Amino acid sequence: MDKTVPAGAAVLLDFIRRTETGRADASAYDTMFGHNERKLAKPLTTMTLAEVITAGPSWTKAHGSSAAGGYQFMRQTLIDLKAELGLRDGQVLNAGLQDRLGYHLLKRRGYEKFMAGQLTVTAFGLNLAKEWASFPVLAATAGSTRQLQRGQSYYAGDGLNKALVPASDVEKVLATVKAAGNAVPVIDAASPASAATGTSSTIKALLAAVVLALAALAAAFGIDLKELLP
Repeated sequence: MDKTVPAGAAVLLDFIRRTETGRADASAYDTMFGHNERKLAKPLTTMTLAEVITAGPSWTKAHGSSAAGGYQFMRQTLIDLKAELGLRDGQVLNAGLQDRLGYHLLKRRGYEKFMAGQLTVTAFGLNLAKEWASFPVLAATAGSTRQLQRGQSYYAGDGLNKALVPASDVEKVLATVKAAGNAVPVIDAASPASAATGTSSTIKALLAAVVLALAALAAAFGIDLKELLP
């Protein structure tokens, strides 16, 4: 995960990447829609933004969709992000850039409001389902083509997409995300002493986030952590 991504967002992006690609390792970042990555001339993570955007229509024709990478970016999404963030044609769509773009999509969909308590779990869940078709809506609502029940993809009925994870799993992960918070490693590299201090503070912040995340997961699954202690 790119180091500029806050702890809570990193937890959510990891979950999105696994759900969208079915992979937990680095190969997720090279994944194409329908797992057609082996048909590419070179790995997606070595391609530039311009190359990916240019290839989009041919991928749609051959695979049924232009969705690419760990977060299954659609061609139009990449075009919009490129313009919005001032990205260069020659920037490589490697894992780090994919993480940063994924985080930007989270912010577009209300991540910061959710973390600040200004957006409910159900509302944020709906926003996520609109961005990632593998995510379910968390309550009955109108979808892109029809009325939906809790647990269905926002795009159910389009003949292409369906939810790949239960609504309850999304809710558990969002609880973990909230508990992890928005800590971002900040290290002042001006001097060895300040770097050491920054590293120590970063480790403490990350450990605190891990503890909170574990506590949230345990609570979500009804596990008493005391029972696990010797």
